[in-house]
Amino acid sequence: MTASVNDILPQPLVSTEWLAANLGSPDLKVVDGSWYLPAMNRDPKAEFLAGHIPGAVYFDIDEIADHSTDLPHTLPSDADFAAKVGALGLSNGDRIVVYDGGGLFSAPRVRWMLKKYGAADVAILDGGMPKWKAEGRALEIGATKPTPAHFSAKLDRTAAVWIDEVAASLKAGSAQVADARSKPRFDGAMPEPRTGIPAGHMPGAVNLATTDLVADGRLKPVEALKKAIAAAGLDPSKPVITSCGSGVSATIINLAFEASGYPEPLLYDGSWTEWASKGMPVATA
Repeated sequence: MTASVNDILPQPLVSTEWLAANLGSPDLKVVDGSWYLPAMNRDPKAEFLAGHIPGAVYFDIDEIADHSTDLPHTLPSDADFAAKVGALGLSNGDRIVVYDGGGLFSAPRVRWMLKKYGAADVAILDGGMPKWKAEGRALEIGATKPTPAHFSAKLDRTAAVWIDEVAASLKAGSAQVADARSKPRFDGAMPEPRTGIPAGHMPGAVNLATTDLVADGRLKPVEALKKAIAAAGLDPSKPVITSCGSGVSATIINLAFEASGYPEPLLYDGSWTEWASKGMPVATA
């Protein structure tokens, strides 16, 4: 049965069954937030054109970003976000479901951005495009032409932190920094995917790799999430800052905390790319 307009989305995840049953709702918008690391050799725009969930629009995190910096896909100005998201046909009051082609990789970043700039109701499709396709559900081919909408954007700057704040927090021990990169990258045993970026981690940070939180493109059960968070040495009752390579997979940790009922961490938007490129201290295992 199709939900009535303005029903609140299940949070933070909706099932493929729920989305399929509600696609006809006039205030429900679907967003493809796919993005991949260069080493993955995938083209999210081409994949979107080849087949996407009916009615979906493509949210390009490299385009909806601050282009005045060399850092990858950092947060744009309020005005730029409003213009580009409005052009996608999204407004603050829409119910928005975000998915990605990896199952659960970049969709949490897109959801985080939409919420922190002022979208009221945003969830992630559990299992993403892989699960949708595996179930043989409908796909739409080609570009979409959304009707422009008005999005009023104002970034909640209390939800993110910047390099000086991260450095001060680590020095004072006032916040825990959780790094979502793989253990080999965190330990400095594997080169960073971006040229010229040293390997390693921030002194005092702990590793909570996305592989500890995600299995087969889906968020692990709550008890497994809580166990992984505890095993990383994190105390959810104290301030947590999340980081990764460039601020994308870090939001998976944010999502895991939310799903576990823990207070939401802050996001270090510049993440390791900014920290290491600015000559900040680097530790290795």
